[in-house]
Amino acid sequence: MTIKPLADRVLLKALEAEETTESGLILAASAQEKPEMSEVVAVGPGTDEHPMSVKVGDKVIISKYSGTQVKLEGVEYTISEVKDILAVVE
Repeated sequence: MTIKPLADRVLLKALEAEETTESGLILAASAQEKPEMSEVVAVGPGTDEHPMSVKVGDKVIISKYSGTQVKLEGVEYTISEVKDILAVVE
């Protein structure tokens, strides 16, 4: 089964959250923040108002509380609008 985004939506897979602080303290899962960096897994065709500015494989930074969480075959994804992507990480 696959997920194919429609219109100006993108399918994102979160990159791993930091499990330790800069000083080496280990964070409990409940204390970890939602990762803001994700990898683009699939993209919709875009719209006239919001053309696609990312492609599959891009690493992006998204708005902290954007998108809809979806779980498919044990993997968690976020479906978000392309306008919620703040930057591409190069």
